[in-house]
Amino acid sequence: MPQPSWKVNEIFYSIQGEGKHTGMPAIFVRLAGCSMHCPFCDTQYAARDGKETDAPALLQALAAWPAKTVIITGGEPTEQNLPALIAVLKEAGYQVHLETNGARDTDVSRADFVCVSPKRYVSPEMLKKADVIKIVVGQETDLDDLQKYYAYENAKTQIYLQPESNKQENIDLCVKLLKNHPSARLSLQTHKLANIR
Repeated sequence: MPQPSWKVNEIFYSIQGEGKHTGMPAIFVRLAGCSMHCPFCDTQYAARDGKETDAPALLQALAAWPAKTVIITGGEPTEQNLPALIAVLKEAGYQVHLETNGARDTDVSRADFVCVSPKRYVSPEMLKKADVIKIVVGQETDLDDLQKYYAYENAKTQIYLQPESNKQENIDLCVKLLKNHPSARLSLQTHKLANIR
């Protein structure tokens, strides 16, 4: 039986710069490939380039750093064999966080934290599995459409609004929205503000 492998764009050790775990050291595994091609994507390079990486090579790379939290991001992780990757990481003793656009309903039950950032389309089932629904807000955002995500808020799932590209006009828009919906939270990309890789 062939061993699983994944197309990996990069693996690096840094600080989580956005959302609920801002400031937390973590190892980032950026998977390659994404069929969404959003115009505002800040990791378009990951949609193209990746190196086939099996579990032993992946775990060897992760062992170079002291953190025990791995953030799987992309590209779009659900376009690969994500359940197998989560299983490998969990069995190696890592906490596993996931960043996904949520377009594909995927088994993420073994992940410790799931952030769904909806783009052009999203699976309602994935929204139900999210710990955080992170909505990127820019001047082109359909604010009426944004409201539908509030229905998924509950004791487990929280809404975060993230200003596109940290632009002041988008920050101002997020603040206005948050003041009208105070159970949501603001998510700035602090790693960009602090120039952290």
